[in-house]
Parts: sequence; structure tokens; C-alpha cells
Amino acid sequence: MSRAAPPPSRSFLAGFLSLLGELLITVGLVLGLFVAYSLWWTNVLADRDASARGDAVRQQWERPAPTPSTPAAPGALDTQGGIGFLHVPAMKNGEVLVKKGTAADVLNDGVAGYYTEPVTSALPWDPSGNFALAAHRDGHGAKFHNIDKLKNGDAVVFETRDTWYVYKVFAELTQTTKYNVDAISTVPKESGRTAPGRYITLTTCTPVYTSKYRYIVWGELVRTEKVDDKRTPPAELR
Repeated sequence: MSRAAPPPSRSFLAGFLSLLGELLITVGLVLGLFVAYSLWWTNVLADRDASARGDAVRQQWERPAPTPSTPAAPGALDTQGGIGFLHVPAMKNGEVLVKKGTAADVLNDGVAGYYTEPVTSALPWDPSGNFALAAHRDGHGAKFHNIDKLKNGDAVVFETRDTWYVYKVFAELTQTTKYNVDAISTVPKESGRTAPGRYITLTTCTPVYTSKYRYIVWGELVRTEKVDDKRTPPAELR
């Protein structure tokens, strides 16, 4: 005797559940690919682009310096390609090219950028001020991913064509609002400093994989060293 066919409603439900399962698997794969793109592939692309840009800056540095008849102020180093390289051993992120601006189209190239708004950053060669930088923590190079590894006394070194600027970390703010302009002000009072000096500020998003808050690290210039013919790095980078 043949078995009776299942009721139409049960057959429809089984088909619907099967289709739903396939859709959920597809959505999961798409989301997985998107995460891989955002957190891995954008790093690959950004690192490749930043490396090429960095090479171009170093090649420019190898050309003869301007002659006395055409002097160049330090600000002339602020080219379209970048002004120099940030070295932070505790972050284990290699050298980071630094460019002007903190908009997405700048930082997405796998670089750090110095602020031009809402506060204008000082530059390392200025007699006083705050060299305030931003970089991504995740994706697009993630140059400040390990910012939480920085502790008081750690070295932060900025390299230009002719000078090494050596800073020491002295304070950090592990979470603050993205609207906290005081953190990058000329005298960052939240760091504990109340007088003008030569400061550096590193900023990035926090917690990891979000952009809700900002993580801040402050340093202060302790010395400068002239770059020699072999570009021998300062002791902090050896």
C-alpha cells in the first residue's frame, strides 16, 4: 500500500525552511567576505600604496638639497608625498609615512596624518606646539592598531630628511569622546601639562573594530639628532 503524500502545508514549510537556510548561509558568506575585505585586504592594499609613497619620499630626500641661493624653510618638506616617517617600536608597525590631513582619503592610504582641523597641528621643527597625528586602528593599514601597547617612557621617533626628533611618552587617555578637541590642543592640559612645550599626540579609534571613542597617547620631545650620511637611527630604534 503506497504512503500518503504529505499535506501541502507541511511540504511548503519544508521548502521555505530549506530556502531560508540557503539564504542565511549566503548572507553569512557575504558578511565573512566583507569582514575579510575590511580587516585584511584593505591592509594589503594600503600597505602596498604606503610603501610606494614612502619610497618616493626617500628618493626625493636623496636628491641634492636646495642651494643657498634657493633656501627652503622646514615647511618645504611638507610635500604632497609626505613630511617624514613615524617610528614607534612598542607598536611594532614599522615606519609610518606621515602626510597632511586626517580625512579618510588620506588615512586610507595606510599612513598617519597630522591635524589641520578643528585644530591646526604644530610640526616637529616648530619651536613649540603639539604635533598631533591620527591613523586607523583597523583596516587600511591599521598603523595605530597597537597603540594600547605604549607605556610611559616609550620612545616615539619622527624622521625627516635631516633630523631625528625623539619623544618620550608621558601620558595616555584610553577612552574619550571623538569630539574632545582639547586632547590635540597646543598645550594638551588633559595630559597633565600646563605650559607650552614640544609635544606629540597620537590618536586613533577605540574600542578595537569600532570608531565610537578615541584613544590618546601624549609624548614630549627630549632631544633631536642630525641625520648622518648613513641615516644611522637614534639609539631608541637600534
